[in-house]
Amino acid sequence: MKFSQFNTCQPFQDKMLVYNAYSDKYLLIEPILFDILESAKANKDTESIKEIHPQFYDALVGNGVIIANEDNEIEKVRNLMEEINNGEEVYRLIVNPTMNCNFKCWYCYETHVKDSKMEEDTVDKVCKFISNILKNKKDLKLLLVSFFGGEPLLYYQKVVVPVLKYATALCGEYGVAFTGDFTTNGFLITPQMVSEFRGLSVNSFQITLDGSQEDHDKVRFVSKTRGSYFDIIRNVLLLAENRFNVTLRLNYTTDNLVKMEDILNDLEALSTEYRRHINISLHQVWQDGNRDLGLKVKNLMAVIRQLGFSTGHSILADTVRNSCYADKKNHATINYNGEVFKCTARDFTTANREGVLNKNGEIEWNEKYTARITSRLKNAPCLECAILPICGGGCSQKAMENENKEYCVNFFDENRKKTLVMDRFIGIAEDIMATA
Repeated sequence: MKFSQFNTCQPFQDKMLVYNAYSDKYLLIEPILFDILESAKANKDTESIKEIHPQFYDALVGNGVIIANEDNEIEKVRNLMEEINNGEEVYRLIVNPTMNCNFKCWYCYETHVKDSKMEEDTVDKVCKFISNILKNKKDLKLLLVSFFGGEPLLYYQKVVVPVLKYATALCGEYGVAFTGDFTTNGFLITPQMVSEFRGLSVNSFQITLDGSQEDHDKVRFVSKTRGSYFDIIRNVLLLAENRFNVTLRLNYTTDNLVKMEDILNDLEALSTEYRRHINISLHQVWQDGNRDLGLKVKNLMAVIRQLGFSTGHSILADTVRNSCYADKKNHATINYNGEVFKCTARDFTTANREGVLNKNGEIEWNEKYTARITSRLKNAPCLECAILPICGGGCSQKAMENENKEYCVNFFDENRKKTLVMDRFIGIAEDIMATA
């Protein structure tokens, strides 16, 4: 038997926390047991633990801290990633009705294309593509269609409604579950739309705020005299009261974080019954490079949970088991012009496309797609990293962009990695306590 390379140990209160990233299990042990563990590790002698404390030894084996000598741990991670990313039971299709938007946020990475919209012939090809998925994927149990962009609700009637109606009806014929969702700024949602969403199999929304009213309206405004904050808050409340799930993404910076609690005050009108439909997700604007905001973010998350809203934070550290949709075989993003992409966090330019949708509703993939699906687990530092089974070296997009050079999505910072492990432990514990 040998010690796994995926173990990390760190103090927690008056004990030691031992974590194995492959098993994704934690052991909280007394310092005296940690001394036994450290001595055995120094001598590469797992059997000494078995002789001194058989019960402790069994716990270490059961949690993956000690493993069989013949175990190839990198191959096990590779197999885990392939199992997760090559699953056939779910297909996620993302549709961009337009790359235009009714706002122009300063930090947005997307290139807005004025007057861009998905024409009727492309809508028809998207519907054919959905038909091909249902015909050819015999193990499919769930089809997800997400609308992105640009602002997808700019073409709600001309693009969104026809696709949703078609998918809902066809999935019903095939006995496949179907749901639709939106990534939207939320400004264009109307009561009429909300009354229609359920019949169109819509389930959830991601809506973004850029801070409290004062900060948000500096970024997302209709005109110099009219912001958008209270319109969006009203629509978030309307959705939650109609039992639609809303991920409310709060984009924070060093400057706006201090007033983020004002948003919670504006959500107070929502009764406890409906608050569970809102998941509040905090994301630092990538242009803001301040890495010292962690404590303030944690404190805000604690307040959010106290008020009965979800944060869903405990899964975020594991980007292998909760991998990005772009890493999955059963995913495609179709742009308004029929070009096909995997990653939605890069510009939708012809140079970046990974395929095109042909007239028969089939994707013709190109060499960029081939490079993506063969890009993972080639980075030497990743293969020696203790948190590889939950990090995976970052997404396939990161792997592609760092081809032939050494990189680390955690900046080669061992303390940052340990903080990630500890935050995950605390988050899981809090989630368990919240549901107990």
